[in-house]
Amino acid sequence: MTTQRRKVELDPDTVERDLARLVLTVVELLRQLMERQALRRVEGGDLTEEQEERIGLTLMLLEDRMELLRTRFGLEPEDLNLDLGPLGPLL
Repeated sequence: MTTQRRKVELDPDTVERDLARLVLTVVELLRQLMERQALRRVEGGDLTEEQEERIGLTLMLLEDRMELLRTRFGLEPEDLNLDLGPLGPLL
């Protein structure tokens, strides 16, 4: 019985894109969590009007940056939704 060893062939372009995909997935998850928390705080009346505007602007800016980075690495929003097997999709 012989055991075959699989060689891992790494393509620098693929490694960079895959790493970007992983990092952007984590950032997108955090962005969505922050957005939900902000909505809860707004609905709960915990924020001043100025704080609401600042949070809204920050979240919009983050979404714009995410779009730029996805474009830079040739990723679509659905590319950031990792399949967690029996747990279902991440996002």
